[in-house]
Amino acid sequence: MHYLFAVYCVQPIDSNLLKLLIPVAVCHALGHVTSNVSFAAVAVSFTHTIKALEPFFNAAASQFVLGQSIPITLWLSLMPVVLGVSMASLTELSFNWTGFISAMISNISFTYRSLYSKKAMTDMDSTNIYAYISIIALFVCIPPAILVEGPQLIKHGFNDAIAKVGLTKFISDLFWVGMFYHLYNQLATNTLERVAPLTHAVGNVLKRVFVIGFSILVFGNKISTQTGIGTGIAIAGVATYSYIKAKMEEEKRRGKAA
Repeated sequence: MHYLFAVYCVQPIDSNLLKLLIPVAVCHALGHVTSNVSFAAVAVSFTHTIKALEPFFNAAASQFVLGQSIPITLWLSLMPVVLGVSMASLTELSFNWTGFISAMISNISFTYRSLYSKKAMTDMDSTNIYAYISIIALFVCIPPAILVEGPQLIKHGFNDAIAKVGLTKFISDLFWVGMFYHLYNQLATNTLERVAPLTHAVGNVLKRVFVIGFSILVFGNKISTQTGIGTGIAIAGVATYSYIKAKMEEEKRRGKAA
């Protein structure tokens, strides 16, 4: 639904930029689809705990794909994130492989979306980038949606939902979910234009702190003690990374000023 809000493209696009944006759009579509599959399969808090691994995937891609050197101190600061997510996964009450694997695929997809988006932003601003990748992603999603779901989407998807909550609430909820999802992703893309992909990933993890806490309060998701400890360790690892990263960037700025 949120793809339909991306109708404000104003900057023209050429074939070269389109080639850059198609991989971004594919990663964008795959990341969102697998995120929602994970949300459906496991507790929202658990999906976001798994997605806290995004900085680790981003660091790996930055170093081994883009060739950027990631200091050992930053790698070490990300180890608690991996440890914490592993602990949380072992005793998560809603754990199943569909939810876990879908969240991991989403991590990888969004990592490459960030990297490819950063490359495309050399020729186009972030607002236009996001509008174009959303529209392309819509066309990417339509064929598999028809093939996988087809008539069942109308019969057992829309009709069942409307029968349960009513047509007005169904349309209203779909609209607002699409609107907020779109605005969130637009803001994330605008932020990516101004920061490094790895820093952007860390911001995403801090966001998950609020989402995890809010989902526990609103949905009443029960978590085990070990899951809570693991989530806390993962968040602490992100905080450590943020501190080290900020300190390194400050030293770099001072060096340039000198």
